[in-house]
Amino acid sequence: MIVEVRSYRIAPGRREDFLEFFTAKAIPALREHGMKVVGPMIDTENPNKLVWLRMFASIEERTRLKKLFYEGELWKREMEGVIMPMLDSYDVILCETVPGMAVEGLEENER
Repeated sequence: MIVEVRSYRIAPGRREDFLEFFTAKAIPALREHGMKVVGPMIDTENPNKLVWLRMFASIEERTRLKKLFYEGELWKREMEGVIMPMLDSYDVILCETVPGMAVEGLEENER
């Protein structure tokens, strides 16, 4: 499984706004496009930072699903203009799970 570890630095004072929009709009849209999402998780030491995971069966699936999502009307017309101004920056670490790795409770997160 391919896992993106996504670390976001939110514009000062905007984390709650970001979390509200992200959990209400972005996570359901990502899941509808077939992506597995875990999080978001807030940084307990930095009020302007959060982390979340996005998972794919393969690197090819990642490429395909990201293209579908980011070239789609929902992202372009409703989400990009709201989310991107709230971000100062972000980092993505692309990982691959080791054989036998389990993500406990993932099934619940996919709903």
